[in-house]
Amino acid sequence: MFQNFPFYLGILVVILLLIMLANKIKVAYPIVLVLAGLGISFIPGVPTITIEPELIFFIFLPPLLYEAAWTVSWKEMWRWRRIITSFAFIVVFLSALSVAVVANYIIPGFSLALGFLLGGIVSPPDAVSAGAILKFVKVPKTISSILEGESLLNDASSLIIFRFAMIAVATEQFIFYKAAVSFSWMIVGGVAIGLLIGWLFMKAHKYLPTDANVDIVLSLLTPYIIYLAAEEVHSSGVLAVVSAGLLLSNNRHHFLSSKSRLQGINVWESFCFILNGLVFMLIGLDLPQITNELEAGVSLGTAIGYGIIITLVLMVSRILSSYGAVVVTLIARNFITVADTRHPGYKTPFILGWTGMRGVVSLAAALSIPVYLDNGNGFPQRNLILFITFIVILLTLVIQGLTLPYFIRKIKLTDIYEPLPHEEVHNSVRKELAVFTLNYLKTTYSDQLETNASLQQLIQKWELHCKGIEDATINKDLKLIYHDLLNQQRQWLIAKNKEDRSLDEVIIRRQMHYLDIEEKLKQFS
Repeated sequence: MFQNFPFYLGILVVILLLIMLANKIKVAYPIVLVLAGLGISFIPGVPTITIEPELIFFIFLPPLLYEAAWTVSWKEMWRWRRIITSFAFIVVFLSALSVAVVANYIIPGFSLALGFLLGGIVSPPDAVSAGAILKFVKVPKTISSILEGESLLNDASSLIIFRFAMIAVATEQFIFYKAAVSFSWMIVGGVAIGLLIGWLFMKAHKYLPTDANVDIVLSLLTPYIIYLAAEEVHSSGVLAVVSAGLLLSNNRHHFLSSKSRLQGINVWESFCFILNGLVFMLIGLDLPQITNELEAGVSLGTAIGYGIIITLVLMVSRILSSYGAVVVTLIARNFITVADTRHPGYKTPFILGWTGMRGVVSLAAALSIPVYLDNGNGFPQRNLILFITFIVILLTLVIQGLTLPYFIRKIKLTDIYEPLPHEEVHNSVRKELAVFTLNYLKTTYSDQLETNASLQQLIQKWELHCKGIEDATINKDLKLIYHDLLNQQRQWLIAKNKEDRSLDEVIIRRQMHYLDIEEKLKQFS
């Protein structure tokens, strides 16, 4: 480990440089990192990278899922719950079924159970890839909400398929009632354990004498403890982490201080930034090991051909399933209330279907296949499954990842679902908040209106907000002046700190922190 430490340190530096390059050329960084890792792996003398599945499942997956659950809107998830659950469970199952049938037909010696195993591995789209790509294009909130909600649940559904397929391959039998009981426990147990432990952590944050640092450390421990607890009792660790994340996120203002929330966001963004960068680089670096372990009877060209066919099957099945989900919704609205009665046309299902990039969960699941069965025999087709999984990840990232921004710009979905610009709605809510604030101040503190000068200033401030005169709506020239003013204030504080040797520097740093917060809130940075 320590012998290769300079190499791993260098990889981190390379990841940062590549992400900056990706942002510069406006290409999603997972694509750049996978291709770069692939290129680095062919450099002579580069250490062979072996990815342990436990590293992905336990070190990477819980915090990434937890952070995603904190950023997603529960309100939007509930609003689009039918289509989200359709994509997260039904579409994933149909994708796995399609892969199972095709793999069983085209690959010699590939049983239907092995087909479902492969299908369970490659069926869940990767949320990180889609999120990184959508940063460079404008999509309706509806689309992003559906994709975010789906990404929280599809990992759990695909891993459930994967586990049952593993049992079927190992035992060469499938007992339906046992599978049904196990399936139910994985879902119910996972959700229950996540909610219980999440509730306990929420109470710990609220009633123990914590500060911002302790709150952040507790939040970092939470997903790992929940995932481990759920997996120990053979329920879904993914669903447990997601359930706890949604519970805590929805109640964050009840048990976390404003300081904990502000600092926690920065820590979690940096933490997940590094994890995402590492995992996509490792995917590319691991290719030589996967290629070298291909079965002797399967040529490299043949294995690549299988990977291309499976990739095409996944692309087509997801797009067809997307249109199928719309048809079902249009039929269902005649019998039940649906979230949106407008006809989405052919555009929205295509975009939802094309956001099918695969990533970290697929790789981790493939790597977790044991080398040997319980009877001592080698696991059938293990290395071929690993290779096909890598091809699927690579092709979906490159083909769909590079073309998705083009399709989104070409189709122009914004006008379909967003009649009002986001900024206009934001300003409207701000004005409503200002009206409420004024009414509250004048009603609650009416006896102090004539004598309290500070209260009068506060009321004048919110009266300006009611008229729309606030930092969010000032013109561009005034924003530049305000930005210059903030910089001059910083220079004054720095000079003040140098001149007054008796002044505690902590006070200066505190004032600088306020200026940073103000600049961030005004969106000058």
